[in-house]
Amino acid sequence: MGVKEWLFILPTVLIIGIFSLWPVLQSLTYTFFDYRLNDQQKAGLYLSERFNVSLFNETQMYIAMFLDEDLANISNEQDQEQVSKLKTELLAVDKDFSNQKGIIKISKQQKTEIENLHKEAKMLITALNGKYELIHKEDLPALVADLQNSIIPSNFIGLKGYKQVLSDNRIGIALWNTSFFTVLSVFFELVLGLGLALVLNKTIFGQGMIRTASLIPWAIPTAVAALMWSYLFNGSSGIVAHFFEAVGLVDKSQNLLLSGSGAMASTILADVWKTTPYMALLLLAGLQNIPHSLYEAASIDGASKIQSFFKVTLPLLKPSILVALLFRTLDAFRVFDLIFVLTGGGPGGETETMSIYAYKVMFGQTNFGYGSIIVMIMFVCVACIAILFVKFLGANLMEKN
Repeated sequence: MGVKEWLFILPTVLIIGIFSLWPVLQSLTYTFFDYRLNDQQKAGLYLSERFNVSLFNETQMYIAMFLDEDLANISNEQDQEQVSKLKTELLAVDKDFSNQKGIIKISKQQKTEIENLHKEAKMLITALNGKYELIHKEDLPALVADLQNSIIPSNFIGLKGYKQVLSDNRIGIALWNTSFFTVLSVFFELVLGLGLALVLNKTIFGQGMIRTASLIPWAIPTAVAALMWSYLFNGSSGIVAHFFEAVGLVDKSQNLLLSGSGAMASTILADVWKTTPYMALLLLAGLQNIPHSLYEAASIDGASKIQSFFKVTLPLLKPSILVALLFRTLDAFRVFDLIFVLTGGGPGGETETMSIYAYKVMFGQTNFGYGSIIVMIMFVCVACIAILFVKFLGANLMEKN
């Protein structure tokens, strides 16, 4: 490939790299660290030990200030000298890092000095609390502990996070819920979508308006649709919930979203209602590519409508079905907004999918390390699904050609 050809595809390569590959690589990087935003010692990616200069400076300032306030209660001159010595040593370390801020690298010698200073301060404060009634009796030990906390250890854990996944039962439950939701919703969407596509493919009065109206559920934003279905499934006033109770599908309308099976069935129903038109649209495009002359030839040969469907329509529609199944399977496996709004993953995690679990870990617990591992598991599952579908689709297209 020449230089001109490379320049021609360069924008596409850059777009794919920035918006597709870079987020994946970033998430993969997070999986090797115990990365937690709610823990100041793990709020970054640290391959080696670091030193929190700002925390140390603030801590030593308060220790010195509190010791000055408690100095009047310390009667022993030797103890007073020890306090002065500690303040001097703290100030000396503070001056060593006076030109630096934030989180920096430190040498082993600097780390040892700070650790020894922490031990010395801890012993002194413990001794003073045992001898005198200090004003800051409870505050000083906590501040001294922050001297040690200013040293940030490496949070690189390698593959330990993946090992943790193997013992996480919640991952297995979420993966099962995701697979169950995906298989059932896509199956019903395929069957109903195919039926709707066959109807829309007929030449009938008002065909354009009917096709447009059938796409309304798919055009509604997912969050809005989920909120609408939450009102319909509401046990106290939802018409769908009361209808299910009347026909005997549920014992009480209040239990529809409060039971595991009821909540899962509700999410599947809402997803099928919303996405069936999209499946029908994809299949309708495939139906319109089938020459009408083939149906005329089949009719002349004496084939019935059912025989024409199985002998002509389905074989020629197979590529379109595989494409539609690929798109919908990948989309359903990554479902988030519908379940998040409708059930939030409840009750008791019965509708918690992989994406919902990843969201709770990453944004609820701010544990981006383990959350990224869940995301990478989803990435692998989606990649395997895509590879299998593309393999079958490619084989089908080769046979067709």
